[in-house]
Amino acid sequence: QVQVVESGGGSVQSGGSLRLSCVASGRTYSPNAMAWFRQAPGKEREAVAAIDKVAGNNFYADSVKGRFTLSYDNTKSSVYLQMNSLKPADTAMYYCAVAWGIATLNPASADQYNYWGQGTQVTVSS
Repeated sequence: QVQVVESGGGSVQSGGSLRLSCVASGRTYSPNAMAWFRQAPGKEREAVAAIDKVAGNNFYADSVKGRFTLSYDNTKSSVYLQMNSLKPADTAMYYCAVAWGIATLNPASADQYNYWGQGTQVTVSS
């Protein structure tokens, strides 16, 4: 059974940092892609950062470029999101998404992923 478990959310002041972790388990082979999405109250879910291992591409939303860094541990099927210079606009529920056994043409699109975590809350106060 596939499990996707996120951790690392919390509350910080503007300008602070957080590191989110996501561990995927349940398959004997690595995912094709992993990503972080976020959803703020009253807003649509949006892609924050993604890594497509097959294509060798990384994706970052324009709003986080230069502040967030995605890293991937192939041995653990894990992805990490280092978030620096956090802003109140970054406040949202952050979800880890995994594309396991399926091809991903657009790693920034939510429908490319077949497994999701429960989410971890990030709150940034001004």
